[in-house]
Amino acid sequence: MSVGRRAVLGLGLGTAAAALTGCNRFGVGGGSADAGSTINMIWWGDANRAKLTEAMLDLYREAHPGVTIKTEYQDSGPYQDKMATRFAAGDVPDLCNQRGDGISEYVDRGALLDLNQHLDVIKLDDVPPELPLARFGDRLFGIPAGLNASGFVINTALTERYEVEIPDGNTWSWDDLWSFSQSITKAAKDRDDKELYGINLPFSETDALAIFLRQRGEDLYTTDGGFGGSEESLVEWWAMSVEQREKGGLPPAGFIESAGGGSAQSPLAAGLVAAQMIPTNNLKAYNDSVDGDLQLNRFPGETQAVRRGMQIGVAMYWSIGAKAPNQAGALDLLNFMINDVEANLAVGPTRGVPISTAVVDGIFDALGPDDQRSVEYIRDLTKEDLVETRPAPAGTTAVTDAVESIDAEVMFGRVAPREAAKQLVRAATDALKK
Repeated sequence: MSVGRRAVLGLGLGTAAAALTGCNRFGVGGGSADAGSTINMIWWGDANRAKLTEAMLDLYREAHPGVTIKTEYQDSGPYQDKMATRFAAGDVPDLCNQRGDGISEYVDRGALLDLNQHLDVIKLDDVPPELPLARFGDRLFGIPAGLNASGFVINTALTERYEVEIPDGNTWSWDDLWSFSQSITKAAKDRDDKELYGINLPFSETDALAIFLRQRGEDLYTTDGGFGGSEESLVEWWAMSVEQREKGGLPPAGFIESAGGGSAQSPLAAGLVAAQMIPTNNLKAYNDSVDGDLQLNRFPGETQAVRRGMQIGVAMYWSIGAKAPNQAGALDLLNFMINDVEANLAVGPTRGVPISTAVVDGIFDALGPDDQRSVEYIRDLTKEDLVETRPAPAGTTAVTDAVESIDAEVMFGRVAPREAAKQLVRAATDALKK
């Protein structure tokens, strides 16, 4: 099944969709949790996302004065650990973020509520059925918090300073990417800006690897839950990283240290690189971090590939605990977040493009330029025939960890690309069998 349909977003229709109203089985007009109830809601993100999320939730609080919403957030890594600890201890949140590479593990443990049993509360009338909801057979365990994709942003202030031409961001090849990056690195060193490199491409991230594999006709994960990357493609992946560190297309090993997941801590914001891969829903935050000089491009190699590597992705899912103490409140709040136009305008596309076509129509004209670009980027991708987006199988958290640890060994020259490929195939195969 393809997700390449313009109708997914329904932009440009000029409609002013109103916030959905009505009553549901939880009682209060407009839909409500029980009066006096408390909803515990946790997610990952930075302080800016928290601010926007609270702005959205304040609208719900105003309409439901008897409801208390307790919120918690952290960066993605600590969040995953915290959520696992809470579920294991029986301290189950009512509404929580789930990552695409982790939701299957919670589903397999029976830890999440089947939302298909509650579609009388969660209204999906304006959500196209081909969107990548977290469906497992005839069950539904996650609603996308937004749609996004991977993209490359280039700081045009730096390309102008160093007089380096930017390739066509819709059609550029991998060779174009590396030629551009090497040119930036060389121009910076020629001017004694020795701490600036062209591009930061994280070879340790499965999102980037998955695009590379799909371009070669492979999948990171097969439809039956296995590992789909061939040894030869993995050798090519890591050999490319070794070559580009030698040629200046990538920063040297250890030059960039992880400092959290936020845009403000990124190599781009620190002025260490002129370009990097980002999730498109964070374009505004990244642009703000460099004072608004970023150009958004597609992933390289798409027009030269065997098939498309990019996908309409899910930034994160919203799920409800199977043993959550306030499922009724969580269901009502989730419906509000899916369908309320004002709520989505308050939060903006910080988690991606809303999944409701009515909501997208209702908020688009009021968005700022960067957020409109994020939405337009996804809209353009939906015109194309892309590979279906599926929730990753159980065991993928271990695969993600293996890619990261093996890449570090390659980066510091302790493991050759061939051996790295063999190690990942073994580790991934074992992880996905469990």
